[in-house]
Amino acid sequence: MSDTTTLCPRCAHRTIEHIFASPVPGVWEVLQCGRCLYMWRTSEPARRTRRDAYPEEFMMTPEQIGAAPQVPAVPPLRTPAA
Repeated sequence: MSDTTTLCPRCAHRTIEHIFASPVPGVWEVLQCGRCLYMWRTSEPARRTRRDAYPEEFMMTPEQIGAAPQVPAVPPLRTPAA
């Protein structure tokens, strides 16, 4: 990973997980933060991929992450009518 992918753009955490790579090697990668779970593709614009360009109003601190409400579970799929 390059220097621009060693920090989470949203929370500045250093644990970044490589999730997926493009079918064409070296074109893009999908990365995910280990703390806030923010996920991004390396081919997106700097405002989505770089901490220094990420919008300040969307940045999060560890305290904000800890106090965030839980995301509801996805309900089970409906079964088709018989």
